[in-house]
Amino acid sequence: MINVANLTKSYGSKTVLKIEDLQIPKGQSFGLIGNNGAGKTTFFSLLLDLIRPSSGHIKSKEVLVNTSEDWKTYTSAFIDESFLIGYLTPEEYFYFIGELRGQNKADVDALISQFEDFFHGEILNQKKYLRDLSKGNQKKAGIVAALIGNPEIIVLDEPFANLDPTTQIRLKNILKDLAQTKGVTVLVSSHDLLHVTDVCERIVVLEKGEVIKDLATSDATLKELEVHFSGNETFIDNAV
Repeated sequence: MINVANLTKSYGSKTVLKIEDLQIPKGQSFGLIGNNGAGKTTFFSLLLDLIRPSSGHIKSKEVLVNTSEDWKTYTSAFIDESFLIGYLTPEEYFYFIGELRGQNKADVDALISQFEDFFHGEILNQKKYLRDLSKGNQKKAGIVAALIGNPEIIVLDEPFANLDPTTQIRLKNILKDLAQTKGVTVLVSSHDLLHVTDVCERIVVLEKGEVIKDLATSDATLKELEVHFSGNETFIDNAV
């Protein structure tokens, strides 16, 4: 569904992303992890045509994302608060997104009603603008807005950050349901190794903009990632 070929992004003489080949099939829950500066947000920004590649390309359902807008009809995302419209209430924002995606108010209301537990009584009917909500509640609104219109691809950058433990658990269940039950291709970046291994069936590790691990998630994956990021992998390799 998503095909990456010879993709690079450079700023001056510094290359921040270099992915020769990466394929993400339809319905896969895909996790992208790495330390700060590894290239996770850069990759998502290229996937969403927020920035242009220096070379190579990303195809989404055979559509080149940097030359066509056809992919936008089936793709949604929440990267950060800049995706919100701060002077709208959550309800106004949801209806606005719904209108963009061909959904009427009844459609939007039907979807939003499914997330009362996730909102925990802190989003709807509060008579607050999005800009006045906490970071965590802004994230809740942005994530649910990304689900409006039955997208085939959903991209979420650090979705677990700023969420309380109860909401994190609820979000994991939402993401699992999207991929496993509804066949949505879910791309998630996260610093939280436990959450990403719990949610994603495949995990790619970026380091200095390059793919250094591509793992099918198993019971051993969390430990492998913990060893990798603790810096003990070199010691173990040398010992072997």
